[in-house]
Amino acid sequence: MIVCRSTMAQPATSEHLPVEVLKISSHAPERNVIEYASGFIKRGCVIGIPTDTFYGLCADPFNLAAIERVFQIKGRPETRALPILVNSIEQAVTLVRDVPGAFLTLANKFWPGALTLVVEATHRLPLKVTGNSGRVALRWADSRIATALIEAVGGPVTGTSANLSGHRSCTSAGQTLQQLGDRIPLILDAGDTGGVLASTIVRIDDEQWSIVREGALPDSEIFSAFNS
Repeated sequence: MIVCRSTMAQPATSEHLPVEVLKISSHAPERNVIEYASGFIKRGCVIGIPTDTFYGLCADPFNLAAIERVFQIKGRPETRALPILVNSIEQAVTLVRDVPGAFLTLANKFWPGALTLVVEATHRLPLKVTGNSGRVALRWADSRIATALIEAVGGPVTGTSANLSGHRSCTSAGQTLQQLGDRIPLILDAGDTGGVLASTIVRIDDEQWSIVREGALPDSEIFSAFNS
């Protein structure tokens, strides 16, 4: 039986087992490890995985209890939306309301990659995931682990950074363990991600767009996508 750890820091006791850290290949993720990890998410747990930038916290975005755990684990204000990871443009489109052309332009050019697109969410997504804003931040990470996990889960997962709110983002399982080891049951360890910058965030309103956060994808490449 899979049991999710308490989201609040507690002293180690026989009732609170240490977090499980499993090695996984970033190039050829072991299927048994992916299936094992997906079981946690399907049961409403929150786990840590490596992406192409930093380690992230993965949960089922349609499970309100799991979303509540993510906010509690990070100490993140519930007014801030949780980014969601997808494994295809087609999957992303199912979460977008009235898909803008600008969204497709950027997604087709830069996904999978370090670009997060903020758009109006469909009513499929719980309002809590959007930080009660009605907008969703979507990304298809250039990560075989994330892609395989989403396939095994059968749908998108949250992709917020695996760190305490206000603390440094983690590039390794060790750093994730240090910050969140008493709050989550499982961390997949693929070594250091080599991440320096978070994903670039672009907000899209109809056909208008703006860069909300400069990141790993240079602004110049985004501008060139609309002028090529």
